[in-house]
Order: sequence, then structure tokens, then C-alpha cells
Amino acid sequence: MKKVITYGTFDLIHEGHINILKRAKELGDHLTVAVSSDSFNNQKNKRAYHNYKTRKFILEAIRYVDDVIPENNWEQKADDIKRLNIDTFVMGDDWAGKFDYLKEYCEVIYLPRTSGVSSTQIKNDLFRVDHG
Repeated sequence: MKKVITYGTFDLIHEGHINILKRAKELGDHLTVAVSSDSFNNQKNKRAYHNYKTRKFILEAIRYVDDVIPENNWEQKADDIKRLNIDTFVMGDDWAGKFDYLKEYCEVIYLPRTSGVSSTQIKNDLFRVDHG
């Protein structure tokens, strides 16, 4: 069985998230999604609308996702890959090159993002509507 993993906050799930999850799942038989915990988002100074428990619940309902685990820090990726026997690490191409150090443990693939959609853009559009 070929195992794939990806990481992210996955707040305000949209078409781009679904596309990357679908394409990641197509690269193997089992997809694990590591979703940033609330405390890790705080460390990154990143605000999410939904808390970790809700984001995990939503991801678990997506048919391409086989398992959801918490991401608690930047350093855990290599440990997760070894512990879970991961074959392929996947991220959006906006992260291209940043995780190449993981190639010593598994294949690293950067997938193209869906153009025209992002959580940041959605938040900006909503803010403009509310305060515009």
C-alpha cells in the first residue's frame, strides 16, 4: 500500500483544498492529512475561523481523506513520515523547495494550486463586503 501525507490549516474549505486532496489521494492508496492545531496556528500567528476539532471533522468527511492527525510544530514532518511509513509527501507548489530536505525519507511532490481561489482571498473578499 502506497501512503501519502499532506499538511495544512484547511480552514474555510474550498475548491482548491478539494483539488489538492483529490490529486494527493491519486498518488497512493492511503492519504493522511496533518492539520495545524490551534496552538500551532497561534505560534505561526495564523488565525483560523474554525477550531482544530471542526477542521478535523470536516476533513474526515471528505472521501479522499483516510486519516487526519494534528500538526503541532514545523519539525514533526520527518517523524510523521517515518512513524507512518509514508511513501510520498505532497504540498501545494507555493511551498516548492521548502520541504526538499524530506527527500531523504520519501518522495516529495509539489502540486500546482488551483488558480483564482485561496482562503486568504476568500477572507479578503468577505472583509471587503462587510467593511467595504
